[in-house]
Amino acid sequence: MKRIYKERMQIYMENNGLIYPFSAIVGQEDMKKALILNIINPRLNGVLIRGEKGTAKSTAVRALADILPEREQIADCIFSCDPNDDSFWCENCRANFNKETGKIKKGKMRVINLPVSATEDRVVGTLDIEQAIKKGEKRFEPGILAEANRNILYVDEVNLLDDHVVDVLLDAAAMGVNSIEREGISYTHPSRFVLIGTMNPEEGDLRPQLIDRFGLVVDVRGERDVDSRVEVIKRRLSFEADPKKFVKEYENEQKELAGRMENAKKILNDVVYSEGCLSVAAEIAIAMKVDGHRADITFMKAAVTNAAYRGDTKVDKEDLFIAAKLSLPHRMRKKPFEEGVIDFDRINDIIEKSVL
Repeated sequence: MKRIYKERMQIYMENNGLIYPFSAIVGQEDMKKALILNIINPRLNGVLIRGEKGTAKSTAVRALADILPEREQIADCIFSCDPNDDSFWCENCRANFNKETGKIKKGKMRVINLPVSATEDRVVGTLDIEQAIKKGEKRFEPGILAEANRNILYVDEVNLLDDHVVDVLLDAAAMGVNSIEREGISYTHPSRFVLIGTMNPEEGDLRPQLIDRFGLVVDVRGERDVDSRVEVIKRRLSFEADPKKFVKEYENEQKELAGRMENAKKILNDVVYSEGCLSVAAEIAIAMKVDGHRADITFMKAAVTNAAYRGDTKVDKEDLFIAAKLSLPHRMRKKPFEEGVIDFDRINDIIEKSVL
């Protein structure tokens, strides 16, 4: 009941344009940076935010989506296909959409909620087998992954989801497509989304194999500084007292952030890195005893994305440190029930001694 009430209140607030500004969130810099980097570069494969309740996890997700600009999408397409990128069109758009005469509409990136009670069919969608056998037609009933295409897929309390459903989400996030196969009949559609999961570790953890599949992981907690906590109280009470006035006060900061993110998207593919950067990524991964190679790859993707966010086209030492901070701690090898503690001094030492 508590979760349903929270969701209904959130819908009411959104429908009335009363979204708490992202720029007004006090502290939680790592969380905000991880969210921003994933919006700029969805190929980072999502972010998992772990922390105690009441630390602005849900607020940050919805607030960030609110400042994103409108984008073009094919009208009447259930997948909101991008008219300018036919490499990720659905079957219907490939067959019927004409770039010259096709109808296009504007739409904003949305936050698609995935409830913890969701079944696999609700997530991936279903195929009408009887229709396929009798008439030879594929009739697809879209699931949450269809709606999530080109949007933010938000899973609150992801640790309470069935492990198999989490696996399906992570597969789709990594591949950018969702495939359904039933009785020898298959259907594939685009499913490129920014995956954001939040959880309270006190309610149980995800298996290490699943945590590793999230590109970035951030641990958050309430502010421990008195002045910061006072500022949190003041801002929240001001927002509740007069939402429109409060939002107006942060309008310029919101526009500046939105512009910075849009610019980062434009220059992302132009960002370059040296052989020395790759050596740093590998050396840090070995020094921190992380498993596999996913850490190294995500490390470099995060560094490149942060460089773009800074407005630069070359990865530097600052980018490498931030990438390490967000992509490595959850991948460190540790014994059961042991907390992984990353040695940031050693990481910084490796980066500072490197020649980029």
